[in-house]
Amino acid sequence: MPKNDILKEIIAKKKEKILLAKQQLSEVDLKTRIQSLAPTRPFIEAIHKPRTISLIAEIKRQSPSRGIIRENFNLQEIALIYQETGVQAISVLTEEDYFGGSLFFINEVKGLASAPILRKDFIIEPYQIYESRFYGADAILLIAALLTQGEISEFIGLCAELGLDCLVEVHTEKELKKILKFKEVSLIGINNRDLRTFEVDFKTTEKLFPLIPKDKIVVVESGIKSYQDVLFLKILGVSAVLIGGAFMEAQDIKKKVEEIMGW
Repeated sequence: MPKNDILKEIIAKKKEKILLAKQQLSEVDLKTRIQSLAPTRPFIEAIHKPRTISLIAEIKRQSPSRGIIRENFNLQEIALIYQETGVQAISVLTEEDYFGGSLFFINEVKGLASAPILRKDFIIEPYQIYESRFYGADAILLIAALLTQGEISEFIGLCAELGLDCLVEVHTEKELKKILKFKEVSLIGINNRDLRTFEVDFKTTEKLFPLIPKDKIVVVESGIKSYQDVLFLKILGVSAVLIGGAFMEAQDIKKKVEEIMGW
């Protein structure tokens, strides 16, 4: 299967999953149940600190490009390590078929760690935003490449209503231009990984970062493997890094976090 078909396949599967989810729990039911939930934890506030670079540490079992990343995957153990290390936020991959995730991971991690939780998935319908809030997410990832300008506008508005923060991710200049039209987008993710080919190129950040207005909060994702990488991004003026693979493949996660972040 050509690599550039992976994204299409993931989205096709995701649409099926959403249909099934709606049969089990309707959007009307979700909206009703959300009303009684505790407030969300402030995600943007947690990762946006002056003169420092924050860490959004990711939990993922596998990926389409690498297969199984962490053989002895123990969700509770990873959550406790992240809590002990003092990460600023935690990203939880909830996509099931290609990343081995689950929506149920969110509350499990939330019970063990005090950091706010980002739901990382392929969000293509409002239903998933209600679902994110219901299952305990504090913020969600929106991928500009998957959404029209109308959808981005609608989804950001819905997140604001539900008290969810939004990380809007771009990989190209065209996608960046698309999202900069919205004043409400304060948190921008630069993904060094091309989701169509799964290739990683750090030059993506070097190219896109200077084009982002200074009042935006920038998170860099993918391909961050060393303290040198983090230092480079800190000097550049990036607010936070999202790191998953490097931690998930490490035998000693705590040691790897401290090594990469210089803590």
